[in-house]
Amino acid sequence: MKILVTGAKGFVGKNLCAELKNVKEGKSKCWGPELVVDEVFEYDLGNSLQELDEWCSKCDFVFNLAGVNRPKETSEFMEGNFGFASTLLDTLKKHKNTCPVMLSSSQQASLTGRFGNSEYGRSKKAGEELFFAYSEETGAKVMVYRFPNLFGKWCRPNYNSAVATFCNNIANDLPITVNDPSVELELLYIDDLVAEMMSCLKGDEHHCEFEGLDVLPQEDGRYCYVPTTHKITLGEIVDLLHEFATQPQTLTIPEIPEGSFAKKLYSTYLSYLPKEKVAFPLKMNVDQRGSFTELVHTLNCGQVSINISKPGITKGQHWHHTKWEFFIVVAGHGLIQERKIDSDEVIEFEVSGDNIQCVHMLPGYTHNIINLSDTENLVTVMYCNEIFNPDKPDTYFEMV
Repeated sequence: MKILVTGAKGFVGKNLCAELKNVKEGKSKCWGPELVVDEVFEYDLGNSLQELDEWCSKCDFVFNLAGVNRPKETSEFMEGNFGFASTLLDTLKKHKNTCPVMLSSSQQASLTGRFGNSEYGRSKKAGEELFFAYSEETGAKVMVYRFPNLFGKWCRPNYNSAVATFCNNIANDLPITVNDPSVELELLYIDDLVAEMMSCLKGDEHHCEFEGLDVLPQEDGRYCYVPTTHKITLGEIVDLLHEFATQPQTLTIPEIPEGSFAKKLYSTYLSYLPKEKVAFPLKMNVDQRGSFTELVHTLNCGQVSINISKPGITKGQHWHHTKWEFFIVVAGHGLIQERKIDSDEVIEFEVSGDNIQCVHMLPGYTHNIINLSDTENLVTVMYCNEIFNPDKPDTYFEMV
């Protein structure tokens, strides 16, 4: 399949083209063996109409993402959003190419509520009607999407996305302005949008009708939609971003369940970090025995640390009531010993970075870890089900 993407250098186009190239080059297996991409034609402002003409003659599918969001004059909305669509469809008709065509429209095309007097919305609505008329005239399949606010990596801040602006500014220690934290946005994440675009290529797009801004799923609906969006207030977005920004100090990974808005926002936020913040120092607790460094805290599931023991050193020699740990030796050669505190039986595990395994430190068992090497450090990744609380350490010295 040969695919033409207009607006290829924009936010959506860049993400879509990246995944199409992944499929073409065999790097992405997410969409099944039936989806084969042979060529991706990327059209944007720097390309010529001659190139558009050539690609319209060859393509098997068109994603029309080209459009104008922030023109100098409002008249440019119609020229950029309706005018180019006319050029594209006329070129396809010239070559009698009735391949499927997808149109990126906007919620503002509803011309309802706060969008009732939107010049941008009128231009998008005119583009929609042009596509529907084209379908009736030629029999070509058209898929018209009205997208809500978009967010994700590569979105341009201080342009048309409040989320991109907030992410960029908080990541770069710049001020933000929130006039009304209670304002609710409907947001669509770029990876969810791209997944729907890939479904379009396979003929599995989601259809609907609209009642104002409300999506009414309908198999034979005139419009299409992305089924996964998130509704959240500006204040909630900013609170999450400030929490993310403190992670290098607190080491706490926020709760980011699969599919959650928080997970998608965190990935978006990280994409705006300046190079000075990509790496950050960790506090190493160093003594004559080696070092102990906390790596990650979680809100509900404890912490991960790295322990380095010098040659011949024994660490531990304590037990816990409720706390439990995993010891995972990743370098060196050591011995882990455990003994139930009312027993004389010692259980032992010889461990090595050459044969990585996970050993439970059992509640009610005193335990240690011994570096058996005379020359090499013993490096152990340690998971504990609790973040250490000095006011309630649940740690009691006792020799194994």
